[in-house]
Order: sequence, then structure tokens, then C-alpha cells
Amino acid sequence: MRPPNHFLSRRIAAAFSILVFAVALKAQNTLTTTGTQRYFNAIRKNLEAAAEVMPEDKYAFRLTDGQMTFAEWLNHSTERNYSDCATLRGESAPATAKSLKEKADVIKALKDSFTYCAAALEAMDDSKILSSPQVTYSFLHILIHNNEIYGNIAGYLRANRIVPPSTAARLSQTKK
Repeated sequence: MRPPNHFLSRRIAAAFSILVFAVALKAQNTLTTTGTQRYFNAIRKNLEAAAEVMPEDKYAFRLTDGQMTFAEWLNHSTERNYSDCATLRGESAPATAKSLKEKADVIKALKDSFTYCAAALEAMDDSKILSSPQVTYSFLHILIHNNEIYGNIAGYLRANRIVPPSTAARLSQTKK
């Protein structure tokens, strides 16, 4: 027995609605937009602020022997930003100074690397992000690895009695 025509009409309408929804989601670039707005912009702000708030004489500070210095963590972020964002841009990574020690030099290199990444992300959409495993990995690595680096340097800040920028921002919001 065939279902009534209204049943078919409802199924077609439901299928069409799902298709329209999927196209709308794709057009919104949900992955790229969310990754950039919620994660990249936030970690960029926190790492740059952490670099600014740490006194210059603490850039050589290590939590324990064998760990990277505060400056080395920031240099590592800079190197990875250039490497990963070059992949997003489809080009070779620019050469970077790997052993910067002076606060002003480290901050400038870090900020320049984030500017390079921001430009790369502006040119991306979800289809480009998902176009190859290397591009997907690089996109996720920018977000995840920088958060891991921030997690490490937050300990360096706290060991020097400095409130990490992410905590300071939350504390200032709760006081309002």
C-alpha cells in the first residue's frame, strides 16, 4: 500500500530542509569561524599579554633544570605559528630567529607570527581546512599547541607571582 501524498510531501520537505540547513552551515564556515573567533583570537591575546606582563629579567627563567626558558616557550610558539600557517597558505615557512632572548625581540617575533597566521586564517574556509590531512593538522595545531604552550607559561608566570592574563581577565569581569 502506498502512503498518502501528504506523507511523501512531508518527507520531501524534511529532506529539503536538511539539505538547506547543511548548505547554510557550509556557507557559514562554522569550523573556521569558531576556531578563529573562539580559540585563535583568545590564545593570541593571552600569549601576547603573557609576553608583555613577564618582566624582561625573567625571560631566562626556567621552572626546573631541563625545561625551556620563558623566552624559549614563546620562540617555540613563533616557530610553530610560521610553520603551520605556511602550510595553510601553501608556501614555505619564513625563516625565524630561534634563539631570541631580549623581551622586545621575542614579543615582536611572536606578534608578527600571529599576524602572519591571522592573514592565513582570513583566507581559509571549511573546505580549504578539510582539503588535506596536512592542512587540517596545521589548523588544529595552531589552536591546540598554542593553548598547551600557554598552559606551560602560565606556570612560569605564577611561579613569579604574576597572575596569568586569562585569569586576570576573568577576575576583572567578576568585579564588574
